[in-house]
Order: sequence, then structure tokens, then C-alpha cells
Amino acid sequence: MAGNSLEISPDSENSPVEQVALTVPTTDDPSIPVLTFRMWVLGTLSCILLSFLNQFFWYRKEPLSITSISAQIAVVPLGHLMASWLPTRVFFEGSKWEFSLNRGPFNVKEHVLITIFANSGAGTVYAIHVVTAVKIFYKKTMTFFVAFLVVLTTQVLGFGWAGIYRRYLVEPAAMWWPYNLVQVSLFRALHEKEKRPKGGVTRNQFFLIAFLCSFAYYVFPGYLFPMLTSLSWICWVFPSSILAQQLGSGLSGLGLGVMGLDWSTVSSYLGSPLASPWFATANVAVGFVVVMYIVTPISYWLNVYKAKTFPIFSSGLFTSKGQEYHISSIVNSNFQLDMDAYKKNGPLSLSTFFAMTYGIGFAALTATVVHVFLFHGSEIWRLTKSAFNEKRMDVHTRLMRKYKQVPEWWFVCILIANIALTIFACEYYNEQLQLPWWGVLLACGLAFFFTLPIGIITATTNQSPGLNIITEYIMGYILPGYPVANMCFKVYGYISMTQALTFLQDFKLGHYMKIPPRTMFMAQVVGTLIAAVVYLGTAWWLMESIPNICETALLPSDSPWTCPMDRVFYDASVIWGLIGPRRIFGDLGTYSAVNWFFLGGAVAPFLVWLAHKAFPKQDWIPLIHMPVLLGATGMMPPATAVNFTSWIIIGFISGFVIYRYRRGWWQRHNYVLSGALDAGLAFMAVLLYLCLGLEEISLNWWGSNLDNCPLASCPTQKGIVVEHCPVF
Repeated sequence: MAGNSLEISPDSENSPVEQVALTVPTTDDPSIPVLTFRMWVLGTLSCILLSFLNQFFWYRKEPLSITSISAQIAVVPLGHLMASWLPTRVFFEGSKWEFSLNRGPFNVKEHVLITIFANSGAGTVYAIHVVTAVKIFYKKTMTFFVAFLVVLTTQVLGFGWAGIYRRYLVEPAAMWWPYNLVQVSLFRALHEKEKRPKGGVTRNQFFLIAFLCSFAYYVFPGYLFPMLTSLSWICWVFPSSILAQQLGSGLSGLGLGVMGLDWSTVSSYLGSPLASPWFATANVAVGFVVVMYIVTPISYWLNVYKAKTFPIFSSGLFTSKGQEYHISSIVNSNFQLDMDAYKKNGPLSLSTFFAMTYGIGFAALTATVVHVFLFHGSEIWRLTKSAFNEKRMDVHTRLMRKYKQVPEWWFVCILIANIALTIFACEYYNEQLQLPWWGVLLACGLAFFFTLPIGIITATTNQSPGLNIITEYIMGYILPGYPVANMCFKVYGYISMTQALTFLQDFKLGHYMKIPPRTMFMAQVVGTLIAAVVYLGTAWWLMESIPNICETALLPSDSPWTCPMDRVFYDASVIWGLIGPRRIFGDLGTYSAVNWFFLGGAVAPFLVWLAHKAFPKQDWIPLIHMPVLLGATGMMPPATAVNFTSWIIIGFISGFVIYRYRRGWWQRHNYVLSGALDAGLAFMAVLLYLCLGLEEISLNWWGSNLDNCPLASCPTQKGIVVEHCPVF
């Protein structure tokens, strides 16, 4: 298949994707009970617990995302315990209401559905950023009911796009969703009986060993020795050199030679490198190296856009003199831009790196559309013209034909009802949300257009280009000076697409594990509704109970409640919503040249396609995946250099070295290891907080300093005075 390393053969009995063929079973037993009492109890509890913990940790300085793998592991002994203890009596036997609390042994299919519930509580609810920005940063009023409407509608809207694009992104074998293979491997390790190989261990035994090692080790970076998060050794050698610390800092510099010995550092922003196919990892590596080690230092030391006046790596908002920009001073009582105050304070300035990341985001977006058109356009056209036929099915799609499919009108009804509710909320509560009805329809149009191309990228590379920048850009031009309208437009345009991809990934997991589609649909809907309530309730409780949460200037220096992701979201609302892109990236702004990245991103895949046509025998050319390469640094900031360097090293060892030279070991253990590392870290992180964090018991010694590079964020322009920094 053009664009990645996999050759797709439509007549193959097993999946033509080698990683899938090595991992996913090709058998099914339709008689296994799925909708059991155990599933409802454990699934609901998993969803509630993960939603609470993820929102709780998301506000902290080092956000921790507890994946559904933790719940996937934890429910196994509970499931077997319930199977042993619950009564087996059948109620209303012989009627259509017949049910039992205990329908036999705990099985893999109900385990999969529990994990689908847990997936709803994994990650974060993006719309919470809107609530936090309004209540904490802008200090304006948003009622709980309005916040709930925004959270609920943004989470559910994605069901519509998911239903429309199932045919393109779930059933084709080429759409293999690499991350799902981690969970499939774990399900097999936890449920399949296997003999211990001579001189080795079973997958279950390997998981337990890796899990215990990960669990025990995380006490060091998580509590005893936090510096393991970013070993910036250059800063230790040159403690008084700004240049050395700019080069060597893993958290606020270029991260030259830095390494993080902490799995949360490796996987927190880019996901597990063990789940990333090597060609995608290589593209991320090239993109990161070009941006961080070529473009950024050249731009900085050539003083492009007065780069030396600001930190070399920062998402902060500054005045032209390098001072923090006080946003509250330019917001009037109507929650709009005060032009007189803005003229008095002067234009907003960004670090050159931050401005450049926006340009790269522009390029990644246009590259995604052009890449999918060139490399996948013919397949999309074939799927549009005709439904699947037996010759084009792999074994998994053929097995799933035994079950009743979810009618498309279910998704369409949810989509129409949700859009109507969104328009009502935005019109009736316009004073709080600012977004007009036509803004809702425009956001939905963007999500509908981009779900397919970005879904194809995600399903084949495990990397997802974001829509957040283009949604901010469009609404910022159409409706400048309205920050909440900009934020709402972004969550309806961007997050509905992201939610659609999450649902599609879950559908593919159910596809691999042979879960009836209607049962999957029900679990996803219920899990999404539960997660929305718990996420918002947790965030509201924290905002009401923790003094000065997210306000770094008012918090103690050692406070963990700094909300880094919410800060970036707020900064973006100022740039795109309050001030508007025209005054920053347009004809009235400083950074207008950044718009050329749109053109560059569109041209880049076309050059790769031409090279592939000119040299068809060169297999490496179609592996140059421009959307992934250009979008590699899309999470920076808040992701830092140490997150990337650590992720790339582990990805190289797993995806290239072990996959090529130890294929048998990779097949048995790679995805199991990924799940074990995730689960061990998550359980220890929760334990540390419950035992030590709640009591505010902390250590304060040299190893407690995360980076030990205090000068990395200092400016180097002559005469610029910044607190705690030397003056050149």
C-alpha cells in the first residue's frame, strides 16, 4: 500500500497486514455470552474510575494519562471472582426477559466490552479546557448546566461521523489501527492457555514480570528521583551557561543528548512507541530532528522575529520586551477585546519556536488532504461506488458478517439530534458561549470533511494530525475578539472528529475480537455519557476546592496544580480568539509569512508521489509519509524534547531492531510489554498519590529537580531584563 510498508493483497485469507496476522486470532465462537451482569458492573466502575483519575491528574504539572489497559488488567481477577461467587440462578426463564447474574466463566468477549467502557474514561474530555479557561483564566461565569451541554454534545457528536465512515475505516484490512494490537495481545495473554516454552515464559508470565518491574520502578521517577524524567546532563556540566542549557535542557530547550528513564516521559504525548510501526516512527524522528535541531537553532541565532528576546522553547505570550503579556488587561467587561488597552500594551509576541509550530501545523493539515488524495484516492472512490464483496474481505470482516450490523440511521439520528441540541445551547446561552448557529454548522462541516483523511492516517500510522489550528484560524478570521466562540468552534470542529476516530478505533477492536456491532455501539454510547458526567464533575470539584488552581503566579513554587495543557489551550484562545489571527498572522500582524506553510504542506506529498512514479522500484520512497513527518512536532508544546528523544530511541529498538532480527520475540512479547509498562506505571502513580500526595509528603533534594536547567528559558538579546535571568 502506498504510504506505508505493508503490501495489501485483497485475496488473502488472513489479514494481509503482517502485524495483524501475527497478533489477531482468526477464529470466533458466537455462543459466548457478551452482555453479562459482570460486564455492566465492571465496565461502569472502570469508566467512572478512569474518568475521575484522568481528569484529576490532567490538572497536575506532569499530566498522567491512565489508559484503559490499566482497567483491562485490573478487572481480570474481579471478573473471575464474580464468576465464582455470584449465584447462577436464571430469572424469568424461558421469557424474553430471561437473565442470570452469572452466565458461566469470565470470558474474553465480556472483557473486551469492559475495556470499551474503560476507553470512554481514558484520556481527557477536551471541552473541559473551555470550562477551565472561562472560569479560571478569564474569570467569567459559566454555569454547570451550560458546561455540561458543551461537554456532552462535543463527546457525542463524533458518533455521527463514525457511523458514516465505518465502511472506509473499519472493514478494510488496510485500516489496521496499530494501537489495537496492544490490547488484542493482552486479551490473548490473559485468556488463552499456552504451554510454557522450554527455557522461556508464557505471555501471561511475561506480562506479570514486566508489570511488576514497571510498578516497582516508577517509585523512582514518580517520587524518589524525579530527575529521571529528564536527564539533561549538559546542564550539569555547564551550570552557568545559558547557551549550554538552551541546547541541553529536555524540558525548556532543544534536548540535545537528553534521555528520560521514565515510561510516562516516553508515552505521555505520542503514545506507546512499541505500538508504532517503524516507518511511522522514522518519519516522526526525521520531522523532530529537522524542526528541533535545524530550523529552530538557525531561526533563533539569526534572531528571526526577534527570537533572542524570548525563550528558545516556550508557549508563553510576551510583550515586545520579553515580559509576560497580562491578558486580563485587554479583556473588557463584555468578554471581548479592549482595543484601547491592546494598543496601549502593544502587539502580542510569541517565541519563534511557538510561531513556527503553528506554521508546521498548517503544513501538516494541507499535507494530510493531498497525501490521502494521491495515495488513497482510488481506493476511497472504489469504496464509495460499491459495497464490499466477498473477494475483498479478509477473514475478520467475513466472520463479523454473522452478526447484525448497526443501521446507519441510528448514527444519523444521533447526529441530527446532537447538532440541534448544540445549536439550541449556543443560541439560548449565547452570552456564555458566544458561538452563533452558523458557527456550529461550519464546525460540523470541517469535522465531516477531515474525519476520513485524518482517519486513514491514524489507522495506518498510529499518528493523528490535529484540526485544532485550522478551526482556530478560520473562526478567528470570521469572528475576531470573541475568545469563547473560538474555543467552542474548536471543540465542535476538532473534538467531534477526534471522538469519531476514538469510536472507530474501538469498533476495530471489536472487529478483531468478534464483538457483535450492536453490543459495541451500546457500550460506547453508555460509556461516553458516563464519562462526560464524571469528567465535568471532577473538574468542577477541583476548580471549586483548590485555591488558585492553574494560576502559576499565585501558586506555591512546589504546587503540582499548574494545568499545563489548559494553559496552552488558554494561550491559543488569546491568540486566535481574543486578538485574532489577522493581528498576529495576517496583514496586521508580525508573523504573516507563516501562512506560506499552507502551500509548502500541500506541495510536499506531491513531490513524494512524483518521485514514487518516477522510481517505482525504490520501495523506500512511498515510506516518506509527509503528514506524519510534518505533524511530528504537533504536540510541542506542551510536549518537550525529552518526550521525543526517548520515544524515538525506544521505537527504533522495538520497531526496527527487534522486529527485524528477533521476529519471534517481537510477535510474542512486544505488545504485551507495552501494556505491562502502561499498567505498572498507572497503578504505582495512583498508589503514590493516595499514600503520599494526599498527605503532601514530598522529598526535596538535588534529584527532585525535574530538569536542573534554570537558565534554559532566559532570553539572550542585549538589554532584555527578565526576573531570575542574567542581563546581556
